[in-house]
Order: sequence, then structure tokens, then C-alpha cells
Amino acid sequence: MFEDIPVDVSPMYEGERIRSANMFVELAGPKSRGAELVQVEENVEDGKIEVIGPELDAMQEGDIHPLGILIEIQGEHLEKELEGVIERRTHELCNYVKGFMHLNQRDAIWCRVSKESLAAGFKLEHLAKTLAILFKEEFHLIESIAITILTEPAKVEEFVAKAKEEYQTRDARARELSDEDVDVFYGCVMCQSFAPTHVCVVTPDRTALCGAINWFDCRAAAKMDPDGPIFEVEKGDIIDNVKGEYSNVNSVLTERSQGTVERVFLHSVFEYPHTSCGCFEAVAFYMPELDGIGIVDRDFRGETPLGIPFSAMAGQCSGGKQVEGFTGLSLEYMRSPKFLQADGGYERVVWLPKEIKDSLKEFIPEDIKDKIPTEEDASSLKEIRSFLEEKGHPIMERIKTPEAEVPEEEITVEETPELGGEMEMEEMAMAPVAYAPELTVPSSVGVKIIFKNAKVYAEKVIIKKK
Repeated sequence: MFEDIPVDVSPMYEGERIRSANMFVELAGPKSRGAELVQVEENVEDGKIEVIGPELDAMQEGDIHPLGILIEIQGEHLEKELEGVIERRTHELCNYVKGFMHLNQRDAIWCRVSKESLAAGFKLEHLAKTLAILFKEEFHLIESIAITILTEPAKVEEFVAKAKEEYQTRDARARELSDEDVDVFYGCVMCQSFAPTHVCVVTPDRTALCGAINWFDCRAAAKMDPDGPIFEVEKGDIIDNVKGEYSNVNSVLTERSQGTVERVFLHSVFEYPHTSCGCFEAVAFYMPELDGIGIVDRDFRGETPLGIPFSAMAGQCSGGKQVEGFTGLSLEYMRSPKFLQADGGYERVVWLPKEIKDSLKEFIPEDIKDKIPTEEDASSLKEIRSFLEEKGHPIMERIKTPEAEVPEEEITVEETPELGGEMEMEEMAMAPVAYAPELTVPSSVGVKIIFKNAKVYAEKVIIKKK
């Protein structure tokens, strides 16, 4: 099947990472431009392969080039609504090629080619041929397929613009439906080769974290390939409609995450937020100093108010981890009326990159729009707070209680020698004021600290045994 492909092609290479030391060239990614697009067309010339722009053997080691992947398909039973589903599989199938790494989706793709593959004679035309074979193997509805790879900068620019228009058309269609209108959600485990415990829950109001798959796409995919990575998830009983917790969703997550994730809130970053894969378009992160939420996307080049860039933050919550105070999300989800509704929605958002804010101007409530700062208005926590105070952001009502107002009787410190240094924090019915995935407290024999109904804000807490 792959006799004329100079490198191995197998699912065993899915998840392969190509580090800088082993990289020949980088294609698209954060320092360049790129996109992938599947289009259902008529009169597709089956097997047509074309590379427009420099081939790999014309590139220099360490180069970064733009990349466009256009996949045109034809089939009697193919429908337009299948385009997004088939397109999303580009990620998986590209990674079957040894020495070729594909990350993310849509216009956020990021690819690398290894030095070893180049030395073996691998070219982009081989990638296209491989994809043509694999797509027809995976989707029997495809009768004809033609693939064009673009590396010419001007051509890629045109292609990316066209692709974005197609993405927007797909996303707009999905907004016509809400979670209450359906009995079935969908699960996707396409990213488990990179994030073994991640299960993406896709609902009408919550597109996949990657932004590439909506509820309609999933419905089409599950019908077309019942044994594939996208499957039906009956909602079950509603446990909490505001947080977005459902009994059967929890059961399916437990099973599909190897028992790692037992509960999930679809519309909150607190307690049991949705797990994050690595392909997410943005991260929502909690800032305890402001009791507010910030959003940063993968295209943002600066540092977040937490003092770290997107890449570092993504590293903390990706891989299928469920990390309270952080969750990956799609930009389309930020257009949903249920966007983080359990946390207050946009009234809880206290920082956004300007590019995201501008793209969401029709979806952010008018009375809050000018009260959310961007990197042009504020970058540090202190600057953000000043901006919020000046603009009268609703979050100020949440944090107006001074630290000194915490009643002394609500904090109890008592000697308990028999517990041998146990530190106990009773459940608090409030949003956390700080978060750490793992916290180590030095043992202090004879001390028990109990916080009851206390809301404490502090830059530092030090407990010393005298």
C-alpha cells in the first residue's frame, strides 16, 4: 500500500514528538501561517497530488515555512456536514507518518519534519499520497480524493483566508441549537494518543476544545463510523444544569478516562473542570488575587497576567489533566450563551487578549464590553485591578471586602497533640481564593488549623512553630 513512501506509515507513530534537535524544518505553527481544509466537491480527479511552493529538498535546515493542506473529496453519499469531521482526522492520519509531527487543527496547525525522514528521501508529495490512501481507507464514502500541499507564502495566505470563511460558516450553523434541545451529547477520544485520560464532551453549546468539531459534526461522524473515536453520550439525569453536570456523562467519562476523571462541570473552571488535551484553542485561568478569570489563546505572544506565556500555561493543564482553576476551551465556546455560566460568564472575565476581544465584540454583553481590559490596557495584576476599579467592573463587588474584615472568631487555631501534625480544612461553600495542583506542608506536630466560613485573601501565609 505504501511501497513508494520512503518512511514507515503506521498508527504506532501517532504521538511521536519531534524536538528541535531532531527537526529539519517547521511548517506553519506559532511563527508562521497555515491551515487545513476538507471540501466536498464535484468532478474531483482521484489521486491527483500537487505541491505548490518549495518542496522539502529545497528548504534549509531550521527553516520555518507556511503550510496549507487542501483535501478535495467526492462521493455519492458525501455531504457538506461531513467536511469538519473528515478534516479533523487529518491530525491523526498525518501522525501515522514516521518523522512527521502534526499538532492542532484548522488554522492553528503546527508541523515538523525530522532530519531522519528527510535523509530517507521523504517529501511533501509523499505526505499527500499517504493521506490520500489513508482517507479512502478510513472513509469508504470517499470515492475520489485530490490533495494539494501549499508552501508558497502568497498562496498560503489566500488559502488561510478561504479556510477561515469556511470555519465561520460551520460554526454559525451550530449556534442554532442549545444543550436543552437534545438528549444526546457526543464524546471524542481522538486526542488520547497525546492525552491518554482526555475525553472531549461536545454539546450544542460547547464545541470541542480544538474548535474544529461541533455537535452536528459529531452526529454525522458517529453515524458514519459507529466504532470510531466520536461516539454518542446520553446525557442522563441533570445533576446541575448551571454547572453542566450530567449523571451519564460522568459515567462515560469515568470509563473512557481509565477511571481518572469521575466528574466534570462543562461550564465552570472550578471544582471539576473539563479535562484539557493539548489541541485547545485557548485556556481559561483563575486569578485569585482578583477573583476573576482570564483567557489566553495560543496566538497570543506575550505573557499573561500570571507572568507566563500561553505555552507554559498549556503545559500545566494539558495531557488530559483535570486542573481546578484552568481549562482548555475553543474560541467558539466563548460565543455560547452558556460560556462559563456557573462562574458568572463574562462578568467574571477580567482580562482578554485584544485580538480575541475584537473577534467576540458581538457576543460580549454591551454593559461589560468596555470594562474588560486587554494587554493594551493592563498587563500586571495591579494594573488590571486599577482598570477594573476605574471602569466599575462587576467583579469589584465580589472582592470589595477588605482582608481586615475577616472575623477573628471564624479562624480557629487549637492544640491537638493526638493528631500529630494533621492540617484540616473544612469544606467552604465559595470559590477558591488560591489553587495548587499539589501542595506540600511541613509537618508541625500538635497543630490543627480549621477555617470555618472564612474568606481570606493574602499574598503569603507563613505558619511557624515557636
